[in-house]
Amino acid sequence: MHRIFTMSVASVYPHYVTKVERKSRTKDELDTVICWLTGFDRVTLQRHLDSGTTFQDFFDAASLHPNSEKITGSVCGVKVQEVEDPLMRRIRYLDKLVDELAKGRPMEKILRP
Repeated sequence: MHRIFTMSVASVYPHYVTKVERKSRTKDELDTVICWLTGFDRVTLQRHLDSGTTFQDFFDAASLHPNSEKITGSVCGVKVQEVEDPLMRRIRYLDKLVDELAKGRPMEKILRP
């Protein structure tokens, strides 16, 4: 079991916020991306952050967007579409979306149609 599985989403979330804000994107845009991927509304997302939900429980509760499988590319030199562990692939999907947001990719492309 990877260590990230038992980490709380709330412990990583501020790093996501910092990353996107450094590149002139907003926390609101970050939340939009996370909600698109997970199927959570903002209230549910905030509840998970407030309660210290682990990545494993976070993604167990999520209903991944049907187009999430269109997320491709590399994160830390690993192609997300080739990650075999389903939970790790979901975490990598999130990492990839955060990277795309921070790199200035338009929202309509990040939220795969």
